[in-house]
Amino acid sequence: MTVDADVEPLKDEVSEQGWEVDPDDEWGVAVIATVGRQLKLRREAAGMRAGDFGRAVGYGKDMVYKIESGKRIPRPEYLDRADTLLGAGGLLSAMKEDVEKVRYPKKVRELKELEAKAVEIGVYECSSVHGLLQTPAHARTLIEAAQPPYSPDDVDRMVAARLDRQSVFSGIPAPSIHFVLEEAVLRRPVGGTMVWRQQLERLLEVGRLRNVTLQVMPTETDAHPGLDGKIELLKFSDGKAVGRSDGAFNGRPIADPKQLRILELRYGTIRAQALPPRESQAFIEKLLGET
Repeated sequence: MTVDADVEPLKDEVSEQGWEVDPDDEWGVAVIATVGRQLKLRREAAGMRAGDFGRAVGYGKDMVYKIESGKRIPRPEYLDRADTLLGAGGLLSAMKEDVEKVRYPKKVRELKELEAKAVEIGVYECSSVHGLLQTPAHARTLIEAAQPPYSPDDVDRMVAARLDRQSVFSGIPAPSIHFVLEEAVLRRPVGGTMVWRQQLERLLEVGRLRNVTLQVMPTETDAHPGLDGKIELLKFSDGKAVGRSDGAFNGRPIADPKQLRILELRYGTIRAQALPPRESQAFIEKLLGET
């Protein structure tokens, strides 16, 4: 399913200087290998050693080698500096467009494409605020909590990827999007009071969009079909659909009509047991006032 244009201090062997390539993304691997090869050819044609080139653009020699060998995705400013330094006349800078397309892991790109094509999206989330609803600070806090921890650069990339998916709200035409969140999720002060308040404010903001329905599942409600995990459903204009549930079909994506009907039944039951949208907005406002 922006960086300062000034040259950064010299660093060596640090992940912050480039993004890792998704090994499962064959197209992405090919793109980055091509970009790296072009960088190397132009550097060598200019008679520059990797160490000298790295110092000139503010990168370590080892990172230059990793980028040129296709093991790291170069940042946009790296390509701009290389273009200027090597006199490429804009050809290296022009590669930023291709690099941007493979900046995020393949699975994230595919999910964004599906969400952009969907005419209806339904989500039940029981353990955290759904990614489409997260503020930057909330997303960063959740990602940084992972164990083993991600590198700072990977955290930046994952946060950016998650926020990039939120362009679905402004699509033309925008899909109809339905969210059901557990009350316990909204009460967890992820990131501290200010980050928590900003997240609640974001939920209120998104919940007011004409194409969005946001519901809260009270903790004191009876048992419901979502207690064994999240549910996601995406429907498309051609009548096809895909879905996934932690508690059904081994958690794998499904497209079989009979299996989708089961998820639709479960999701419909969940929505029926949750607070109506207006009461959910009032609940979040009350919770915000208590922080």
